[in-house]
Amino acid sequence: MSAPEQRGGHREPHASQDVPPTTDAFDVTPAPRSHTAPMAVPVQPTGDSADLPQSAPEATGPAVYPAHTPSEATGPSPYPPHTPAPGTTGQDSAEAVGRLAATVERLRAEVQAARAAVDGRALVELAKGIMVERLHCGPAQAARQLTELAAQADMSELELAADIINEAARDQVAQVAADFVQRTTTSAASQDAPASVALRLRTAESAALAANDTQTVAESLLQHALAPLEAVAVAVWTAGRDGSLVLSGHAGFTREEAERWRYVPPGVATVARQALASRSTVRLESVAALPSIGQPECPQGGRVAICAGTGGRIHGVLEICWPHPLTPLPQAVERQLEALAELCAHTLENHPAPSPRSAHHDPAAAELVDLSDALHDAALVLTPHLDADGNLIDFRIHHTNVHFQDPAGRPRSTLNNTLLLESFPLSIGAGDLYHHMERVYATGEPLRVQRITLTTLVDQVPLQMVADISVSRLGNSLLVIWRIEDETARLASLLQHAQRLGRIGGFEEDLTTGEITWNSTLYALHGRPLPQGPVALKDLAAHAHRDDANAIGRFLRTVLHHQRSATVAFRLQRADGVTRHIRIVAEPVLDSDGHLLRIRGAYQDISAQHWTEVALAATRDQLAQTAQEVAERNRLTLQLQHAIMPPTHGPLQVPGLQVAVRYRPAESEALVGGDWYDAVVLPSQQILLCVGDIAGHGIDAATGMVVLRNALRGLAMTGAGPAQLLSWLNNVAHHLTDQVTATAVCALYDPTTRTLRWARAGHLPPVLVRTDQASALPVTGGLLLGALPEVVYEEDEVQLQPGDTLLMYTDGLVERRDTAMHESLTQLLTNAQTPVDSLHQRLDHLLTYSKSDTDDDTCLIGIEVLTGPPE
Repeated sequence: MSAPEQRGGHREPHASQDVPPTTDAFDVTPAPRSHTAPMAVPVQPTGDSADLPQSAPEATGPAVYPAHTPSEATGPSPYPPHTPAPGTTGQDSAEAVGRLAATVERLRAEVQAARAAVDGRALVELAKGIMVERLHCGPAQAARQLTELAAQADMSELELAADIINEAARDQVAQVAADFVQRTTTSAASQDAPASVALRLRTAESAALAANDTQTVAESLLQHALAPLEAVAVAVWTAGRDGSLVLSGHAGFTREEAERWRYVPPGVATVARQALASRSTVRLESVAALPSIGQPECPQGGRVAICAGTGGRIHGVLEICWPHPLTPLPQAVERQLEALAELCAHTLENHPAPSPRSAHHDPAAAELVDLSDALHDAALVLTPHLDADGNLIDFRIHHTNVHFQDPAGRPRSTLNNTLLLESFPLSIGAGDLYHHMERVYATGEPLRVQRITLTTLVDQVPLQMVADISVSRLGNSLLVIWRIEDETARLASLLQHAQRLGRIGGFEEDLTTGEITWNSTLYALHGRPLPQGPVALKDLAAHAHRDDANAIGRFLRTVLHHQRSATVAFRLQRADGVTRHIRIVAEPVLDSDGHLLRIRGAYQDISAQHWTEVALAATRDQLAQTAQEVAERNRLTLQLQHAIMPPTHGPLQVPGLQVAVRYRPAESEALVGGDWYDAVVLPSQQILLCVGDIAGHGIDAATGMVVLRNALRGLAMTGAGPAQLLSWLNNVAHHLTDQVTATAVCALYDPTTRTLRWARAGHLPPVLVRTDQASALPVTGGLLLGALPEVVYEEDEVQLQPGDTLLMYTDGLVERRDTAMHESLTQLLTNAQTPVDSLHQRLDHLLTYSKSDTDDDTCLIGIEVLTGPPE
């Protein structure tokens, strides 16, 4: 670690980088480090989408909170110069200003020193690259050569590097090398151009020397040296003392594949393991029969695994993957690959990867201590506590930061170096905080949990508090940060979520200074990145559809000139080609004299509402058209039904017999059914009586009713009995109609003998009323019409007497949704035996007092045998 980083108890960011202020106390990313101290990204905004590597040379996310001490200020004083702060004397104010000036001067010196160190290291690395190119040597040899030349010349390496760079600039070596590389691009992997390949590999060595972690080295090797050789992926493994392998750097593999191969236990035979065991280079034409990283993507690809070691010690293995079977490489390329492996060895030696199973002291804990002390929230640094077998049994509290306050009132010093479950036994209970820590330690994936309930004991009394928890791992240590939720934070979070769910973005525009303030939601609605800045209201028409310009103009005149609140809806045309429907509500802010100072308001994305209204309008139009078509269809169906089955029927003139019929259509025109009846005198002077019910409603039921009714009339002319007629009618329904099924009762009455022969096809039996007593006729066997071919029906007959009344009906007279059919038949028999004066009154009485609630068609036929001898 460089001296500027150690000075002052905290680290400074790169002078060339701007460190943005932190917007979330739990979104912690360390400030950029020096090249000799790579720093991991311990916490991401959300634990569910964490994909960042565990170590990165420089962080580009939000910076940590600046370190501060009671004696050092981190920003300018809020009070004017030479003005005492409230509650202080002039002498105290002067001392505070003096301390502030000293702090600013010290920080400036540290920033300049850090900049000089970085620039100097860049010059040294550039000089090494030039020596690699001009001396045709490896990077390690170039470093040693630079050190020896500096000692012989009695000058520093930085001064010698500057001279080498100046000399190279005068000779235009860099331009010549670049032209040469460009001319040999297409033949980089050819065996006929080994010098071009060697030049590319040396370029890759120079680029890798500027990197300060293994991951960056792997990416540089693949980009500059291995991709021209048609290699598609590279893995750099760190060899553990126990024979395990840890994936320290990789490029070309998917994230899931790299996570699966993060750690290879001892004894697992892989390509890298073979190279490590034989301490030599392993070349495989195909890796199909040997497990290794990237095998699913390149099952038949070739592999080269080279031991990466320096000074007789092997630090790891460099593994290179090709998508096709491997062919012999030129000798020059083989030598350069070995040089790249040596470069990886130097990187692994300077930046060793922590073993995920190591129980030794983790150097990353010291890094987390400095990071936790720079936070404004309470934080703990935990190290794993393992048993003799290396299993995690607890965490040890390595450090508590300056903002940590124990709910039980214990001093911070008494908690350091204690076990977590001993100091906080309830952390394994409600909220499962301990289990969250175990998961982060095992997987390395940062985790953030919002509104978790923490429980602690205060004088043996459990005390609960709600907090947002962030847990991250660096090396083998954990950084646990939490913020206790207060009312202000809860309301701010509630407002933020409400704006996000409602897709509402707030703004404020200061008309005196021209400053415009947008929240993050508004940038997302406009599809504008933060560096582009907000859009002023006066420029709104330039970002809207041209047809909405007049509406926006009226909106601006109302707000800016008439100084009244206004709203407008328009189509926002974003730079990415997306059009959103937006509504703006704005109000003017006036001073005490009525002058306009600011405009504030909100944008709301109403695209979903707009398209919903469009869809609803189209649906309403379609429904209206469909309703009109259905009404017309029902009207035609009803006309057809009334033409064939009129609700009223003229009297049937039969000697010695009175016949009456009733037909009650369905109340709803949409339920036009297929109920039908018929009463006709045959040429044999017998009377055909029948009722039927077609399954279904609508035009199909009405046409099916016509077919069966007319067919039965025609079949009755043969003189056959009711059973035979129903058998023939069943064949008609089954073979000559389009899947029509129906129930029916067919009867033939002989006036000379007063005999009634009848049969049924799945229909309710007729009812006989004799001397004010009603009873149903015996049920005969018979399947409904159209279900099966060649059905045999049973026939029965009854001898009628003068004064008898026979009723035939469809189920629309008795059927109820909440009542069993036998109960409905009992109610019908009760109504049928009510004394009446005529047959017509009896039928009207049955229709009037029917308790049917299915809104179905109803057909009813009644015959009454008159008094007198049969003719």
